[in-house]
Amino acid sequence: MKTNAEFYNLNDLSQGITRELSQGLTTRIFTGDQAMLSIVTVAPNATGSIHSHPEEQWGVLLDGEGIRMQGGREFAVQTGDFWRTPGNVCHGFKAGAKGARILDIFSPPKEAYKKTGKGFSS
Repeated sequence: MKTNAEFYNLNDLSQGITRELSQGLTTRIFTGDQAMLSIVTVAPNATGSIHSHPEEQWGVLLDGEGIRMQGGREFAVQTGDFWRTPGNVCHGFKAGAKGARILDIFSPPKEAYKKTGKGFSS
């Protein structure tokens, strides 16, 4: 059993700051000084709204498949694919029939994600 506050588990749903990003999209957030991790669970066929933010974002599709919308284009993605989204680039995600789980990495940490709440910002 890990008891250090610097160790976490992707599958432990009791860990992290929780947010409902939109209908069918929830996340657990882990923040550090220079970077932030967000484990997003996307329900089957759910779509996250197109949005942007100043932080750089990397995404890793841990499970499932879907469509990554970025910079006005659509990219089919599957388990194991990952991508970089520069700051202020519009982006979103639509899950396939089995849903998806994404690890997002932000630098610097998103201020809005440092607390429980709803939405992609505020």
